[in-house]
Amino acid sequence: MKYPPPAALKKFLKPYDREVRDLALGLRALLLEEMAPCYENIYDAYSAVAIGYGTSDRLSDGIFHIAVYTRGANLGFNEGATLDDLKGILEGTGNRIRHIKIRKPEDLERPELRAYIRRARKKALADARKLGEPTGAKPKGVVSTVKAIYAKKRRPK
Repeated sequence: MKYPPPAALKKFLKPYDREVRDLALGLRALLLEEMAPCYENIYDAYSAVAIGYGTSDRLSDGIFHIAVYTRGANLGFNEGATLDDLKGILEGTGNRIRHIKIRKPEDLERPELRAYIRRARKKALADARKLGEPTGAKPKGVVSTVKAIYAKKRRPK
């Protein structure tokens, strides 16, 4: 694994079944193959472990996120509502975010997954340039930061 998961992430994933942990870490590895170098923000949240990816450690610069639940993981596209959904696989009805559910190892092999990731990254960077927003200095590798740990949790103990 080119970018091993940080100790804090492994600790946050420990309460989940091995299958779910493997899905989450497999999705992380796939996403980092397409996204790195980047910033990774890890949240031990109320109902999920969430991992955000973007061009800086600011939430507003996030492009993707992984949300880990008891039955699997979701690959979230922070501006997914504006992303062309050529295959009709994006789920969600909010104003901004769309996601793809990852429930079994075969889901990680879907070729359209990488295509959507590449398009979303390219679009996010192009949109930032159009707006004149700085994308920040490119980090070397993956900069992982634990952003928040919530005392109350509604997920596996």
